Amino acid sequence: MRIDLHTHSSVSDGTESPAELLATAASAGLDVVALTDHDTTAGWAAAEEARPPGLTVVPGMELSCRWFPAAAPPISVHLLAYLFDPGHPGLAEERSRLRAERLARGERIVAALAEAGYPVVWTDIVERSAGGVVGRPHVARALVEAGVVESVDHAFATLLHHRSPHYVPKADTEVLDGIRLVRAAGGVPVFAHGLATKRGRVVGDEAIAAMVAAGLLGVEVDHPDHDADERAHLRGLAGDLGLLTTGSSDYHGTNKTTPIAACTTAPDQLEALLAAGSGGTPFRD
Repeated sequence: MRIDLHTHSSVSDGTESPAELLATAASAGLDVVALTDHDTTAGWAAAEEARPPGLTVVPGMELSCRWFPAAAPPISVHLLAYLFDPGHPGLAEERSRLRAERLARGERIVAALAEAGYPVVWTDIVERSAGGVVGRPHVARALVEAGVVESVDHAFATLLHHRSPHYVPKADTEVLDGIRLVRAAGGVPVFAHGLATKRGRVVGDEAIAAMVAAGLLGVEVDHPDHDADERAHLRGLAGDLGLLTTGSSDYHGTNKTTPIAACTTAPDQLEALLAAGSGGTPFRD
């Protein structure tokens, strides 16, 4: 059984529609795939309608969060949320706020780039997003199309990096609050790519323990951005803290070079995740 619990469609920052994403999953031989677009459930209905026979789809979302360490700047963390009630008022309000924050931040970044002489136009980027949650990946694609950078990864490593003069921070959800909201909505919160040091600063074990105290139920261990030592550390920590462990590709279509199913989740861990969720059910035969 092949299971990938972290993918993105064009509803957020992937390049494939939900239907195309599920077709890719089926072609790759997956039995189970989770749709986890950033801060939105807008792709769920299309995924349920387009689901190929035999493929199970776990509805989810990736929530943009922050950890606030003592006497240090906040650290960006992402929280995967599965099987929650999309109509839960608190979580619905927070993801709406996050989408508005992401949109405003994208517009400010583009304004800064344009002022610096780069050929990017906000209205064109929004139009090309086809109604998706517009963010830095859409700006990165515009920079690629304009010939400013070689790739989306190149854009993120240079003009869109957090140390770039054009970078604009956004007000993400405090992660302990995010975990509590997901649990209140009947969902299963899983800490995404938590030790991906190649992405920047990461939290320590004490932060993960605090997340567990707030209701965290799992950690994403096998991820393309985790090296062998990071995976081993997370797996041991999960055992100590009683957390379920997942593996996934974090697939974004052509926005990233990582193929779908690059990392996968063990079947027993999927069963534990499904048993823990009470706000929704998978789409399956």
